[in-house]
Amino acid sequence: MAPPTDRALHRTLSGLPLDAVYGPDRLTERGWSYVTHLGDPGTYPFTRGPHESMYRGKPWTMRMFSGFGTPADTNRRFKYLIAQGQTGLSTAFDMPTLMGYDPDHPLSRGEVGREGVAVSSLDDMDRLFEGIALDRVSTSMTINAPAVVALSFYQAVAERRGLSPAALTGTIQNDMFKEFIAQKEWICGLRPHLRIMKDMLVHCTRQLPLWNTISISGYHIREAGATAVQELAFTLADGIGYVELGLAAGLDVDTFAPRLSFFWDVHSDFFEEVAKLRAARRMWARIMRERFKAKNPRSWLLRAHAQTAGVSLVAQQPLNNVVRTTMQALAAVMGGVQSLHTNSYDETFALPTEGAAMLALRTQQIVAEESGIPSVADPLGGSYFVETLTDQMEAEAQRYLNQIDDVGGITRAVEEGFPQREIANAAYALQRRIEAGERTVVGVNKYVVQEPPGIPTLKIDHRPEEEQVARVQAVRTRRSTTDANKGLDLVRKACETDANIMEAVLFAAKRDVTLGEICQIFRDVFGEHRDPAYV
Repeated sequence: MAPPTDRALHRTLSGLPLDAVYGPDRLTERGWSYVTHLGDPGTYPFTRGPHESMYRGKPWTMRMFSGFGTPADTNRRFKYLIAQGQTGLSTAFDMPTLMGYDPDHPLSRGEVGREGVAVSSLDDMDRLFEGIALDRVSTSMTINAPAVVALSFYQAVAERRGLSPAALTGTIQNDMFKEFIAQKEWICGLRPHLRIMKDMLVHCTRQLPLWNTISISGYHIREAGATAVQELAFTLADGIGYVELGLAAGLDVDTFAPRLSFFWDVHSDFFEEVAKLRAARRMWARIMRERFKAKNPRSWLLRAHAQTAGVSLVAQQPLNNVVRTTMQALAAVMGGVQSLHTNSYDETFALPTEGAAMLALRTQQIVAEESGIPSVADPLGGSYFVETLTDQMEAEAQRYLNQIDDVGGITRAVEEGFPQREIANAAYALQRRIEAGERTVVGVNKYVVQEPPGIPTLKIDHRPEEEQVARVQAVRTRRSTTDANKGLDLVRKACETDANIMEAVLFAAKRDVTLGEICQIFRDVFGEHRDPAYV
């Protein structure tokens, strides 16, 4: 095959060079036959998928991300989506909750219930899941710095309803590496947060064996401007860091590794996204088997949740976002994810309206039930192009992993700002390409038209804030002051010693101590972290 003359003009979003056509010679150059190298779905190294039959055996979980206003508001949206055929719950929390503040804190003013649901007490968590059988639904909670509090509330609600924690299934994001790399929602410094996460791993390994204690998130890394290669590399590096954390806690790798999961961002460069997901599974399998000597095949599996790219949605010609989301959903399914959230086309304006959320869910249902794609496991497996691109993704990501190992691991790399600088440079380069017209965004820098006024949006007024302020104050009034103080003292003592912090937080949660009160102890004992760029 003659080398292309225009290679420099055709690259993936990550900058990987693309040839005009691909054949078997590109694969034999690497010293292997793709027919024998690939293996089958469900077999190591799982390039073709973690399960033998993939979606023929069980469709992916349709887990639509929802949360706004009060717990009662979001509970109604949960029930609406379940009635429309959603098969898993995914909870979005508001900014005060994510930052560890109660709704009546001065810093919460104007933000309560605006970008997610406000949850600050055991009572709030109970109302959030009122009428929903926690032992029959898989629940995801996207929360990080106060994750230990949210999960304690959830476990306490289950126990109050007579359920065993061992029956609970779901995922809590609880990924602090990516917070310091990309999203910037923290309470204290990185190392104290890792201490809390370590205690959660120990507690959940013992009491919540079906719960995914950490969802290692590339999504926010990608939304901050990373390339697909950087998302792949830095997310796997975070995963390595969390395995090391569990080992440092004295856990056997095979007792907790099967409960780690991953969360990926799927963009519109279709084949690059498919290759990213396939490379991620292969790399993680090798990392777990060869680097960490895991013996249980379930420890080798990379279980993947994905979300379509929020950052790809634009306000110009917003209905085009439906097409973008559909294309990204197809890439996620072709790449073999286990659960998926599809973004609503109106999210670029505000929180999704009910109709837009239903359309986003219907997008998944049409792919699942009308496209025929689920009938075959790994339908793109063996494609000369896809296999070559998967190899390229792996090779480039491995270079980053080697660099991170060279500086002493992901904790040191984050503290030195290495991933943050790489992402910032990539984001700047992409924006320059868009502004120069080198990267097309339809409706923004090409095919631009005069548009009518904006579309209807979901409006959040001051009612949720007023209700939540009254509710948290009522919780403090009616609870036993003696019991609440015992809970607070136990949390403080755990932070100051080597006692398990999650067990102390669970004790406090059951005594109506609030999220903000617990997180204030973290600030008092560990110190409040400030971004070095703004100190």
